[in-house]
Amino acid sequence: MPHLGVNTAIIQNNQILLTLRPDFEVWCLPGGGVDGNESLAEAAMRETREETGLEVRLTRLVGLYSRSNWLGDGLHVPVFAAEIVGGALKRQESEVLELRFFSRDELPEAMLLGHRQRALDALDGVSGAVWMFDTEWPFEKGLTRTELYDLCNRSGLPRAEFYERYVGRLKEGGERREISSQ
Repeated sequence: MPHLGVNTAIIQNNQILLTLRPDFEVWCLPGGGVDGNESLAEAAMRETREETGLEVRLTRLVGLYSRSNWLGDGLHVPVFAAEIVGGALKRQESEVLELRFFSRDELPEAMLLGHRQRALDALDGVSGAVWMFDTEWPFEKGLTRTELYDLCNRSGLPRAEFYERYVGRLKEGGERREISSQ
C-alpha cells in the first residue's frame, strides 16, 4: 500500500528551513507521516511542531510530490508553504540532528530525493506543482523502515553514502513534472 506523508516549507527572509535527518544524514523539509484521524494540514502542522518547535500557519499548497518504490511501494507527499506564528526553534533530538535556514544558493548537496525540487518550488512561490520521481528500489518489496535502517547500519557505509547508493536513486529519466504550475 502506498505511504502518505507531508512536508512543510517554512520560508523566512528568502530562506527555507531544513532539517538534517539522523537516519541517512541528509537534509530535508520538516515533515512525516499522516496519522489516521488527522487531515493533511493537521499532520503538516503537527510534524512541524514536533520536529522544529515552531507553530506555523499554512499559506498555500506548493504541490504534490510522488515517489515510486519507496519501501517497495509508493510515497505521496503534499508540500505546504508556511509562516511561523509561534514557538521557538528547537529540534526534536530523536528525529533531527540539526535545523538551519538556507538561501536558494546555499541548499545542501545531500538532500532526500525530491526535496531540492520541493524547496525550490516553495522558494519560487509555486502553487499546484505535481512531480513524479521514479526510483530504483534494490531491496525486497515490503521491507520496513527498521529493516532498511538495519541494512544501512550493517553496510559499513556512511549513512549518506548508503542513501545515495541504494535508496535515493532515480531511474533514468525518472524525474518529471506532470502538471504545470504557477
